[in-house]
Amino acid sequence: MIYDIFGKTAPAMPKPTKGTECCKILLSQASKEMSETLVPMAIPALAAHLTKVEFMYSDNLYYELCGQMGHLIGPSGIGKAQLTHLIEAIMRPFREHDKMEFQKLVDWQRQMKTKAANKEKPEKPDVCFWFPPSDLTNPAFVLNAMALEAQGGRTQYINLPEVEMADKLCGGHRQVSQTVRNIYDMHHAGALRATADGVSGDPILRVNMTFSSTPDAARAFYRKDMTNGFFGRIPFVYKARGERKGRIPRQGTYDEAFMAKIDEYIIRLSNCKGKFVVKPMNKIADQLAEEMAGLSDLADDDMLFELSHRSIFAAWKKAAVLWILNDQTWCRSIGEFMVWFCYYDLWSKMQVFGDMFKIGSTAENDQKSGPKNMLDSLDTSFNELQLEALRTSLGKSKQGTKHQLHVWKNRKFITFDEQTGLYTKTSEYLKGTLNIEH
Repeated sequence: MIYDIFGKTAPAMPKPTKGTECCKILLSQASKEMSETLVPMAIPALAAHLTKVEFMYSDNLYYELCGQMGHLIGPSGIGKAQLTHLIEAIMRPFREHDKMEFQKLVDWQRQMKTKAANKEKPEKPDVCFWFPPSDLTNPAFVLNAMALEAQGGRTQYINLPEVEMADKLCGGHRQVSQTVRNIYDMHHAGALRATADGVSGDPILRVNMTFSSTPDAARAFYRKDMTNGFFGRIPFVYKARGERKGRIPRQGTYDEAFMAKIDEYIIRLSNCKGKFVVKPMNKIADQLAEEMAGLSDLADDDMLFELSHRSIFAAWKKAAVLWILNDQTWCRSIGEFMVWFCYYDLWSKMQVFGDMFKIGSTAENDQKSGPKNMLDSLDTSFNELQLEALRTSLGKSKQGTKHQLHVWKNRKFITFDEQTGLYTKTSEYLKGTLNIEH
């Protein structure tokens, strides 16, 4: 496999090269410590500039690129605020639009106050916000989605500095799961209700959204939603604290020179329209599906396998954005980033929530480890009883031992010597050359 999602070290980000120069620009003002976390978290903001764009996935269906999300997790003081600084630079055109929309409301309210009670009141202007504030209430969120749909299906982007703020946006914590699923799947809001002005609508939710939090806050937020599809729809980016250093991280400035560079890419996003099929991107999605099945077999973990489906899809959407940013041209570097997006998401989930992967587990302090590569835990040569003992220690059934050995043999992870009765890891597995070329 290309990356190890079971280890403590984060998958190393590919070096931005020809075709992914935008990633280099995105990181140009970030501190070194936060560089790898910002690229996957910035893409939902970039993708919000897209309208009327669809790509065909490997399932032969077309999908819009909205519904992209991300959750940045790291200890307090790690530098998560750097994401907000970068987003404000990317979303500058949205801020300018929203400023004019807000002024329309101010002017309307001023006219309302100047009209006598018996005079005809001015009609409320049609306004919509592309980058609404983080303290948005649920009714305002739905009404804004209605206004955006009326204006041709624009995508609104929301950045929540604290993940708990999603409760207010969605109308309570119980509603967060359904709202996020509707956003990810681009479904209707399911919010038809009566208001003082009449009956509100049920708009399609075209939303891109990012969150930030500490690991403890994230575990508490998702602990009851590990298996309902909500958790799997969120791509995660985890940044550990690392070594203690007596040095304040250095950041750059998002000055006019940076804005000029990033604006060139935003124009490409804004001008892109139509339906596209990028065959190399779908080929990698198919290859990742095979790799994820192999990883799940190494851990014998169904939840890991289920989570990987949406990790691949989220990575595919990010790669589509990079393809547009590269002037609608494919390159090997985009494929490398697509693979990394997928593995980084799964690695982050393993690091923060691994011990909660057990179906039905809601314990915040469960001491059992999460999914692990069982083959790596065995000697180069081992027998069936050793794997059986390992499975038992991990809370897995003895009965599954023979099946797991059969799967490992079929995937060419191991070979079997009938004379000795030992299973041996193949040289391809040991060298890590079983991975598929991307």
